[in-house]
Amino acid sequence: MNYILIKQMAQILLQNYQLHNSRIMDIAIPRKNRKKQYIALSILGFLAIIAAGIYLATRPSSLNIKKEEVQIKAVKYDSFEDFVVFQAQVDPLHAMLINIVEGGAVQELFVENGAMVTQGMPLARLYNPNTEFNFLSQETAIIEQMNNLNVQKLSLRNQELELSKELITIDHDYNDTKLQYDMNQKLYLNKVLAKNEWEKTQEKHRYQEERKNLIQKNISREKEINQIQIAQINQALQAMQKSLETLRENKKNFLVLAPVTGRLSSFDAVLGQTYQAGTSIGKVDVMKGYKLMAMIDEFYLEKINSGQTGNIEMKGESVPVRVSKILPEVKNGQFKIELDFTDKQPEGLQQGLSFGVKLILSGKEKKLVIPKGTFSNVSQGKWIFVVEGNKANRRSIELGRENPYYYEVISGLKEGDRIITSGYEDYKNIQLLNLN
Repeated sequence: MNYILIKQMAQILLQNYQLHNSRIMDIAIPRKNRKKQYIALSILGFLAIIAAGIYLATRPSSLNIKKEEVQIKAVKYDSFEDFVVFQAQVDPLHAMLINIVEGGAVQELFVENGAMVTQGMPLARLYNPNTEFNFLSQETAIIEQMNNLNVQKLSLRNQELELSKELITIDHDYNDTKLQYDMNQKLYLNKVLAKNEWEKTQEKHRYQEERKNLIQKNISREKEINQIQIAQINQALQAMQKSLETLRENKKNFLVLAPVTGRLSSFDAVLGQTYQAGTSIGKVDVMKGYKLMAMIDEFYLEKINSGQTGNIEMKGESVPVRVSKILPEVKNGQFKIELDFTDKQPEGLQQGLSFGVKLILSGKEKKLVIPKGTFSNVSQGKWIFVVEGNKANRRSIELGRENPYYYEVISGLKEGDRIITSGYEDYKNIQLLNLN
C-alpha cells in the first residue's frame, strides 16, 4: 500500500513537469531562466518525497485480515476465583531412605524392587577388600593391646600376692619375738634371767615391732598403688572391648538391612556396582497412609501457602485436600509441594496414581474479566486488540490475577468491550487491524 501511494505521487509530479515543459517549449525562455526552473522543480520534487515519507512514517501501521480468522470475546463481570490446576501423584505418607554405611561393591542381592520387607531384613551385601583389611588390622591391634594390659594386671596381682606372703613372714617373726619377750619378762622379774639377756630380748622385740610396722605401711601403700593401676587397666580394657565390639559391629555394615517394615521402592542396586558411603540406593515406603506430591510452576511460588485447600475428583466424588508442606527450591522452573487429605483418606489409593488437583488461592469475587487466550504469549498481557466495527485498535491494558479460564482486568478495558483473544504472532508491530 505504501508503494502505491508513492507511485501515485511520482506520477503527479511527472505530469506537472511535462505540462510545464510543454508550456516552456511554446515560449522562448532564456537559457539562464530555464536552469533556474529545473532547480526549482527538483527542490519541489524532493520536498514532496520528504512529505510523503513523513506521512508514511507517522501513519499507524495496519493490516487487512479476515474476521473469521480470529477469535473475538467480550469483556464482562463474572465470578472470579483465583485457583490453580495441576497433577499430583500419590506417595506413601512416610518413607525411609536406604543408605550405604560402608562403601563397597554389591556382592549379593536378596530382594527385588517392590518387595515387602520387614525391619532388619537383609537387602544386599557389599564387599570392600581394603576396608576388610583395615578392620582386621584394627581388630588385631586392639586384641594385642588388651593382652598387654592383661599381662600388666596379672603382674600387679602377683606383686600383691608376694607382698601378702612377705607380710605373713613378718607377722610370724614378730609373734615369735613377742612370745620370747613375754616369757623372758617373767623370768627376769623372778630373777631367773640375767639382766643382759633380758636387754637382748627387749632389743629383738623392739626391732621386730618396728620392722613389722614399717613393712605393713609399705605394703599398704604398694597395694593402694596397685589397686589404682589395676582400676586404670580395667577402664582401658573396657574401652578397648567397646572399640572391638564397635569394630565388629561395623563389619556388619556391609550387610544392607531394611530400616523399617514396608514396601521396597526405587531400589536400584546393581550386582558388581560400587557405591560410596552415604549413597542412597532406594527407600522403604511405610504402608500407613498416603499423601499427594506435585510439581508446580515457579510463577505460583509466592501465591501458594501451607494450609490452602483444594480438592481432587475420585470416582465421581470431590475429595478435599490441604497443602501440608512447601519445598521452595526451584528446579527446572518448578517447585514441589505436599498435600494431605483433610478428611478420612479415600479407599482405593495406590502409590503412583495421579489426580488433577484444584487448589483454591482466593474466594469467589465479582470481577471484570476476559477469557484466557494465546494473545498473551506475545503481548504478555500488556496490550490487546479492541474491536470497534470493522476495525480493531491496539490498546494498552493491565491484567491482574489469573486462573485457568480468566484474566482479571485492572485497567484499559470496560464491560462490553470486544477483544481478539487468538494469537498475535503476526501482529507484533501492527497498530490497526482491518476486519474484512
